[in-house]
Amino acid sequence: MYTIGQVSEMFGLPVSTLRYYDKEGLFPSMRRQSGIRQFGEAEMEALRVIECLKASGLEIKEIKKFMAWCVEGPSTFAQRKALFETRKAAVEAEMRRLQKTLDMLKFKCWYYETAIRDGSEDRLKERIPDDLPAEIKKLYDNTHA
Repeated sequence: MYTIGQVSEMFGLPVSTLRYYDKEGLFPSMRRQSGIRQFGEAEMEALRVIECLKASGLEIKEIKKFMAWCVEGPSTFAQRKALFETRKAAVEAEMRRLQKTLDMLKFKCWYYETAIRDGSEDRLKERIPDDLPAEIKKLYDNTHA
């Protein structure tokens, strides 16, 4: 069992956030001893899932619905799986978008390193898009697709 302070430190979350989650019913089986919350393995796993869903873009009201499905039992397995499939697709799309952003940043770093070395952009402009080093061409192509 863990105290709220220990869990706060372990997850890097404010104690107020953990209290809010509890108030919202996200830890339905949490035990208390003399009014003090006791986080067991079930709450720790719930918190991992809550933080995952939150990071994937879900709002607390949607996470509450998911947690309610968990309490309902096996009859909601398909709904829970569908939720995770949807979130997975959303995160994968965001990762593709972020990869494109990262590739542009990498390309521009290379571009300006080369411009600085050459003292101008003239040679670079002649090389784009067909006469780039293979790795840089890959970055360029991803950002201009």
